[in-house]
Amino acid sequence: MKKYTKIFAILTAMVLLLSVALTGCGSSKTNESKSSDNSSNNTAQTQQKKEPVELTVWSHLTDPEIAKVQEIANKWAQETGNKVKVLADQSDFQAFSTAAQSGKGPDIMFGLPHDNLGTFQKAGLLAEVPDGVINKSDYVPMSIDAVSYDGKMYAIPLSMETYGLFYNTSKVQTPPATLDDLIKLGQQVGFQYDINNFYYSFAFMAAYGGYVFKNNGGALDPNDIGLNNDGAKKGLSLIRDFVKTYKFMTADIKGDIAKGNFQNGKIGLYISGPWDVDGFKKANVPFKVAPLPTVDGKPMPSFAGVQAAFVSANSKHQQEAWDLLKYLAQNTALPLFETGNRIPVLNSVLNNDEVKNNDILNAFAEQAKNAIPMPNIPAMTAVWTPAGNALQLVTSGKATPDKAADDMVNQIKQGIATQQ
Repeated sequence: MKKYTKIFAILTAMVLLLSVALTGCGSSKTNESKSSDNSSNNTAQTQQKKEPVELTVWSHLTDPEIAKVQEIANKWAQETGNKVKVLADQSDFQAFSTAAQSGKGPDIMFGLPHDNLGTFQKAGLLAEVPDGVINKSDYVPMSIDAVSYDGKMYAIPLSMETYGLFYNTSKVQTPPATLDDLIKLGQQVGFQYDINNFYYSFAFMAAYGGYVFKNNGGALDPNDIGLNNDGAKKGLSLIRDFVKTYKFMTADIKGDIAKGNFQNGKIGLYISGPWDVDGFKKANVPFKVAPLPTVDGKPMPSFAGVQAAFVSANSKHQQEAWDLLKYLAQNTALPLFETGNRIPVLNSVLNNDEVKNNDILNAFAEQAKNAIPMPNIPAMTAVWTPAGNALQLVTSGKATPDKAADDMVNQIKQGIATQQ
């Protein structure tokens, strides 16, 4: 009995020792697992913590505006630990494309006219605006259309511009509200503008239903051109009458001549945009601005330009670039209004007292409500020269409005065909 007891005791002891050994091994494996988890967490935290980056911004704005943008960008840089350089740039599309593809281009282009976007997008140089960067409802609807291409946003609108009717307050007490009023008053005090410039004369063609490219749910159709429909031809007839019937101006008038005549008080009515405001103020011209007159009870559309900003598709710092652009879009609207007479596209800034109390720029903003963004598709480059030529032929009496319109559209179609 004692013999079996001893054997049992020895077996029991062996079991206990084996149990302790196994427990120790399990504990060791558990500790190793915890150590491995901690190492993984530390690695993930290291990966999440990015090194500071330096972003480059190219801008087509004026030098004083660029200095203001740099000042605001510096605040973002301080908050995020990154660096930003805002540089003046007047290069063309090809220069940007070459720089971008070679890795020497900017992360952000800031202040480029929106009608360039189609060419950049077709070349694959634009990054699509990510969800959440802006709230579309915060913006003037026209400005969102201007930076969209085939229903997708490729840029953020910054400011807008269009033209209106300047009037000399020493000659005109109440601006003309209708086209008939404009013609009647123009015969009394004089009315001029850069008549052979399609950018301005488009308004009179659009007033009767003319259009450049048909807008089909946000996509412009370059195969549907409305510059020789009945409305466009009626508008061309009116433009001819400005020269031939009412003799408001000569057929060869240039924009600087019309501007000088208004500035010198020779005429009381003049069509132009915000870019002439400071010059007239410095020259002590007594003036105000009104929206374009109505035609047949409807507002007269004008061409609108939108200064836009986009992130290069070739930027190596997409996340930081969009974060900076979002910050700039939210914080530059009022400074650009104050520095460069840029009309805000953010509704909140348009309702700012400083903006609302500026009667002159408010008149342009009112006109912008009825403005049409200049087409941003590449086909638009085939429009300007034929349209300008058509206007010159009509105002000089060398072609009828009907023939000039038909020839213009044929030339535009030929130009578009060469692009494909």
